[in-house]
Amino acid sequence: MSEPRPARVRVTGPPRRAHAPRTRTGDIDEQTALGEVYVGSLLREQLYLAVRVLGVLAVSVGSLPLVFHLFPSLAARHVLGLPLAWLLLGVLVYPWLLVLGRWFVRRAERNEHDFVLLLQVLEDE
Repeated sequence: MSEPRPARVRVTGPPRRAHAPRTRTGDIDEQTALGEVYVGSLLREQLYLAVRVLGVLAVSVGSLPLVFHLFPSLAARHVLGLPLAWLLLGVLVYPWLLVLGRWFVRRAERNEHDFVLLLQVLEDE
């Protein structure tokens, strides 16, 4: 007769993780004092970012009417056939708002990403 067949061997790739790395959200979900500290730090950083962006906006755009009021000769100037005041306040403000908005969103997302990394690092310890 013939020899017995060898046992089957399952060929697979390298071992995989059973699940994604866990984060330390238990303290946040259960609303513990430590979770409040974590969330409070994120909220403070986001608030500080919003105040900075509003400050830049107030100084850059908010001061333009005052500048034109204090220097009427500047307001009377024309560029490309438009009064300089109209050009700055009616046209060029919008790209500046887009730049500030993009910067704000990117920094806010970076803050949230750093927060998630902080929770993952604390879980690993």
